[in-house]
Amino acid sequence: MEDFDPEAMRVLRYRAKGVLRQRMRALRNSIPRESLAERSAKICAGLLSRPELSGARAVALFWPILKRGEVDLRPLAADLRARGVVVAFPAIDPATKVMTFRIPADPAAMEEHGLGFQEPLPSEPEVGAVDVVVVPALGVDGEGNRLGYGAGYYDRTLPRFCPPAVAIGVVYDFQVLSEVPATEGDVPLPVVVTDERVIEV
Repeated sequence: MEDFDPEAMRVLRYRAKGVLRQRMRALRNSIPRESLAERSAKICAGLLSRPELSGARAVALFWPILKRGEVDLRPLAADLRARGVVVAFPAIDPATKVMTFRIPADPAAMEEHGLGFQEPLPSEPEVGAVDVVVVPALGVDGEGNRLGYGAGYYDRTLPRFCPPAVAIGVVYDFQVLSEVPATEGDVPLPVVVTDERVIEV
């Protein structure tokens, strides 16, 4: 490997991730929505059985972009809220592009602010700390390396919360890859829950 130019290798890794994103988007979009819903229900059940969530007082989730086939965590959000757990969702400041987590009074009333996903209103309170951050992905590998959408929001945000919070990735099992190229600034996930298994790094 010492014969390869480090800059060339860096460029190749970013290109490889771009190709993987296209393939994983296409693969996820090819799965019937009914199947994704069933798989999502299994992922929600798997998350609820995790010790990190059983004693959590505050959890950061994400509202699914259903047209992209994302894991649907809405039943989990309702379950946690019914138990008295504080549930927060990602919100991005349009000026600074900094992502944080806010606590909506009604998650179903969140709005799309130009980035494709439902966000809490800017007037809703920002969570100070959470016990668990549940992270979306297009793919993961056995080492917890995550393939995101490419904007880097979670990679920049997770270090502010984890530790002490635990980051848990969620993907359908067909999104588990043999390898995700690691690039600068990537934050690997210590736990990944799929509809068929749990990966702990």
